[in-house]
Amino acid sequence: MRYQITGKQIDIGEALQTHVKTELNEAVSKYAGRPTDATVIFSKSAHEYVCEATVHLSTGLTATAKAHATEIYASFDDCCAKMEKQLRRYKRRLKDHHKDRTEPVELFGASSYILAGDHGSEEDEPESLQPMIVAEMEMQIPSLTVGEAVMQMELAGSPVLVFRNEKKNGINVVYRREDGNIGWIDP
Repeated sequence: MRYQITGKQIDIGEALQTHVKTELNEAVSKYAGRPTDATVIFSKSAHEYVCEATVHLSTGLTATAKAHATEIYASFDDCCAKMEKQLRRYKRRLKDHHKDRTEPVELFGASSYILAGDHGSEEDEPESLQPMIVAEMEMQIPSLTVGEAVMQMELAGSPVLVFRNEKKNGINVVYRREDGNIGWIDP
């Protein structure tokens, strides 16, 4: 597994990097057979250390966890425990959905835009009806089944996931509704 361990305006020592590699490898290898890479980012927010970890599995799923603590090692340990809990919770589903999959999930490139919000009043008419783009990023759209997409959305903790439906070969969307259920858009 490839590791990328960084700190935002924090110096990360060799001892912490070794601790992260050993503990994360032990936690992930229990529940996921083939992790490909892991990204761990440490930062400081006021008096607390923040640890964000993302692990990509060869099945195409991504597990993400985030934790806060007053000690940097404790923040990582909490984050690792959250990730382990996520993977343990979905272990059976991961095995059921991916037992027939022999290749990693196919990914397609796409652009993602962040548009500026309308902070003016309704009386102010903009000069142009084109929205102002604040940021433009490259995104990956995975090719998944609907069940895998719902599981990926829940693992990532995101409210929405755009994916390419393997069965119909079209772009689909799954999202969490306000009532707690999952919505599926299949154009």
